[in-house]
Amino acid sequence: MTLPRLPSFAWTAAVVPPTDEGRRLLNVLIAMVGLVVALPLMVVIAVLIKLTSRGPVLFAQERIGLDRRALGNPAGNYRRHSDYGGRTFVMYKFRTMRADGGTAPQVWAQRDDPRVTAVGRVLRKLRLDELPQLWNVLVGDMNIVGPRPEQPAIFAQLREKIQEYQRRQRVLPGITGWAQINLAYDSSVEDVREKLNYDLEYIRHRSAVEDLKIMLLTPAVMLGQRHGW
Repeated sequence: MTLPRLPSFAWTAAVVPPTDEGRRLLNVLIAMVGLVVALPLMVVIAVLIKLTSRGPVLFAQERIGLDRRALGNPAGNYRRHSDYGGRTFVMYKFRTMRADGGTAPQVWAQRDDPRVTAVGRVLRKLRLDELPQLWNVLVGDMNIVGPRPEQPAIFAQLREKIQEYQRRQRVLPGITGWAQINLAYDSSVEDVREKLNYDLEYIRHRSAVEDLKIMLLTPAVMLGQRHGW
């Protein structure tokens, strides 16, 4: 399968190697502005969730993040995360499913998933449930752009089934990404294989300019309700 190449600006990654410090500063600035601009909308979303279903407004879930070993930096107490394939962190989203009070297995959401609330369905279609992850960007767990972080149990399965899946962890995970611009939510291992090609293409050619381009493409995906359910 021949993948579409990233836009022409990708050559800048080879000409001007991006610095982690510069990219981090860009992400912090965008996350701060995003939180300020989106705050009124986030308040409205929080009220709607609270009024229409029982349970907390936010959904917190452990995800797998950057594997610092791939960068040659064990980072002190990182050893305790070594079995997970990356540093674990808590990712935040607006709750879009019914809170059943139990411990559900780690599974992907499906199209027309009965667990999704009426408000949650709208949030998921427009990707507005991801807005709280701007906080994850501020504290350094994520970037605005990068491969989506996976749940630990699912990550462990995918790492065994898909060659090179671990390579996604060479960069911080993101709220949006090249794979998310082009493909829908994961619902099978085959979906993940296809997305991995886009993620690795992004990692090979990433640059600050490329990140900005993907950010600019993201609203069109959200407003067009493409690739979400």
